[in-house]
Amino acid sequence: MTIVAIHQPNFFPWLGFFDKIIRADRFVLLDHVQMPLTGSSYCNRVSILMGEKPGFMQIPVTRGSEARTTISGAPIASPPKGREKLLRTVQQSYAKAPFSREVLPVIETLILNPASTIGAYNEQGIRVISERLGVARSKLISSSDLTTNGTSTALLIAIVKAIGGDTYMAGGGAAGYQEDVMFSAAGVKLIYQNFRHPIYPQHGQDEFVPGLSIIDALMNLGFDGTAAMLHSLPQA
Repeated sequence: MTIVAIHQPNFFPWLGFFDKIIRADRFVLLDHVQMPLTGSSYCNRVSILMGEKPGFMQIPVTRGSEARTTISGAPIASPPKGREKLLRTVQQSYAKAPFSREVLPVIETLILNPASTIGAYNEQGIRVISERLGVARSKLISSSDLTTNGTSTALLIAIVKAIGGDTYMAGGGAAGYQEDVMFSAAGVKLIYQNFRHPIYPQHGQDEFVPGLSIIDALMNLGFDGTAAMLHSLPQA
């Protein structure tokens, strides 16, 4: 069984994203599809803890028709010192976290990455963090490097077959748009991720806040601790 998972390259994604990468045999960054609407997409924003409450940090994407191109081609807007401001937000939010000294230099390099498109920017972050979590770089593939056709479920099936997979791993939110019956008709087994969010110590928090960027786990557990936590999660 060769398990393939597919997801848009999100902006410093949450733990569930990296759990899917770890559990799959091949993981495809779906970057050749249209960029979601600016301001409501995890392609360019994610939650971190700001003080004691979660808040969004965001990298702006150019508005208008130019932003509605593919994720791999959607330009990042360039406000003066925009990436430096993002970095300061993370520095201020996690300055006292247990593994800030270990993790912050890596995150700093990723935030200041000069890539001009959101696809390239996010892919670099995902690849670097995945490697630090023990994932082989060869596991990740960009859909823009493949020759596949179709939309929605048909596209997912085409991608699975294009890279030699026989099983597709869907996330928990796929039921609303995915046509499950099409997988079996195409000879592809369908399984669900069934991610259960782990609870870990969050510096300065009395009550655990789930659903945050991987940055939060890394700052509180370090690279090795986050990797150990993800690799020990139950495989539903």
